[in-house]
Amino acid sequence: MQAKPTKKIEIEKAVLVGVIQQQETEEQIEEYLDELAFLAETAGAKAVKRFTQKLQSPHPKTFVGSGKLSEILEYVRKNKISLIIFDDELSPSQTRNIETAFKDLKVLDRSNLILDIFARRARTAAAKTQVELAQYEYLLPRLTRMWTHLSRQKGGIGMRGPGETEIETDRRIIRDKIALLKTKLEKIDKQKATQRKGRQQMIRAALVGYTNVGKSTLMNLLSKSDVFAEDKLFATLDTTVRKIVVGNLPFLLSDTVGFIRKLPHHLVDSFKSTLDEVREADILLHVVDISHPQFEDQIQTVNQTLQDLGARDKPTVMIFNKVDAYKDVKRDPNDLDPDIKLPPTLDELKRTYLAKENYPCIFISAVERINLDSLRELLYEQIRDLHLKIYPHRMLY
Repeated sequence: MQAKPTKKIEIEKAVLVGVIQQQETEEQIEEYLDELAFLAETAGAKAVKRFTQKLQSPHPKTFVGSGKLSEILEYVRKNKISLIIFDDELSPSQTRNIETAFKDLKVLDRSNLILDIFARRARTAAAKTQVELAQYEYLLPRLTRMWTHLSRQKGGIGMRGPGETEIETDRRIIRDKIALLKTKLEKIDKQKATQRKGRQQMIRAALVGYTNVGKSTLMNLLSKSDVFAEDKLFATLDTTVRKIVVGNLPFLLSDTVGFIRKLPHHLVDSFKSTLDEVREADILLHVVDISHPQFEDQIQTVNQTLQDLGARDKPTVMIFNKVDAYKDVKRDPNDLDPDIKLPPTLDELKRTYLAKENYPCIFISAVERINLDSLRELLYEQIRDLHLKIYPHRMLY
C-alpha cells in the first residue's frame, strides 16, 4: 500500500516594522526586531525584510508615517508578501487604519503573534483555558475587525482564534465567554492552591528567566526527567513541578513560562495561576543566557516582571547558562590575532563584575554539563539554609 504524501507546510513570508523612539538607538531596535524575527520563526514565518522609522512615538493613526506605510505597501505588493508584523501592540484604530491601507494582507502586532505561539504551545486544559481567555480579551476591542478578518482568512499565523467557526459580532456573547473562562480559571487556581498546600514542609524553588535561556534543559538535568525543551521561544507553557534531591536534601522545583519584553498584559493576567508558582516560591533560580548579546537587558526585563508580580525581593540564585557559547574579547598568547574571541574560563568569570554584583551566582552550561556539580553544591547550601530558617523544627533527611 502506497504511503500518503506528507502535506507540505507553507512558510509565510513576513516583513517586520519597528519605530525607533527618541530614547532608543538603532542597535536596540535591530535587537528587538531580531527577537521579533525569532518569534515569527517560532510561529512558522520567515522575516524577509525590516522597516524602521525614527519617530518621537508611534504615529497614533498608522504606527508609522504615511510615507513609510506607502513604502512598505509597495514592497509587499512587489514581493508577494502576505504578512506584516509590527513590533508593538497596535491600538484598535491603528489596526483598522493599517488594514484599510493593506486591504487583503494580514496585519499582526507583537501581542497577536505571541498569542498565536501560545495557542500552538498550549497542551493542558489549564494552559488552553489561559490562552483562550487572553485571546478573547485581546479580541474584544478589535471584535469587528478580527471576526471580519477570520471570515476572509482561513488559517495561518495570527488566525488561530479561540475556536469559533462562525462570525460572532455580539460583544455580549464575548463578554459572557470571558466571564465563563475566568470562572473556570478560578477553579483551576483553587485546585493548584490545594496542590501547593500539599507540598508544605518542603522548600519550593522556581526557575525563572527570559524565554529560551535553558530553564527546561536545566530542569531535566536536575530532576532526571523529560520536560519538553526546544530552541524556540515559549517552548514551555505549562508549569512543571518536580521533586529534586541534592545531597540528602529534597526540595520542589517548578519550571515556569519564560518572560519576554512587551509581554502582553492579557497573558500576564491569564497566566496568574502559572505565575503563582513564582509568587509562592521560597527561592528563585534566575537562569540567564550569558551568550546572548543583550543578556543584561533580559535580566532587567525579568527583574521588572518579578517586581510587577511582587516577587522581586525573594532570595535568588543567578545561574549564568551557556558559558560554552559565551565569547569574550581577550588576547590568545598562541595566536597572532590580538582580538581573537575565546570563551573565558570559569575562574575568569568568577572575577568579573557579574559575579560580584549577582551574589550568589554560578556559571554553567546545561547542554555541555559544565560546572553542574558546583551548581548542586550551591543549591544544597541555599536550600539547606532556607529549610533551617523556615522549618527549624523539621529535621533534614
